[in-house]
Amino acid sequence: MSYLKERVAYLRGLAEGMQISDASNEGKLLKAILEVLDDVALAVDDVEEVQEQLSEQVDNIDEDLAEIERVIFDEEDEDDELCFAEIECPYCNETISVDEDMIDDDGETIECPNCHKQIELEWECGCEECEGHDEE
Repeated sequence: MSYLKERVAYLRGLAEGMQISDASNEGKLLKAILEVLDDVALAVDDVEEVQEQLSEQVDNIDEDLAEIERVIFDEEDEDDELCFAEIECPYCNETISVDEDMIDDDGETIECPNCHKQIELEWECGCEECEGHDEE
């Protein structure tokens, strides 16, 4: 039982203990006020129950969203980490993570992102596609 319902029940008991009758105008008014207070207490209980359900739903949605964010952003991070190799630029001595976008159309050179000089590549690919071509 909620706090408001307890207080209204106390007031109702107090009014009955005072033996306030419905015959007087004041008695009718007091009993009507107690009925309204009882209705308000019930409505507040209903609102609290709905609010608790909504809070649980929001928590569930938040957990689902966190899972979706983890899946989406982890996949993007994996895409960012797809590099073929890490090499050291012979001109500026910086380490470069080589990915597909950096390789020129000929597949033999890349541009260093630091010093912007062309670096020649020597590849020995071990992927299944290239191994199939090597056998032919």
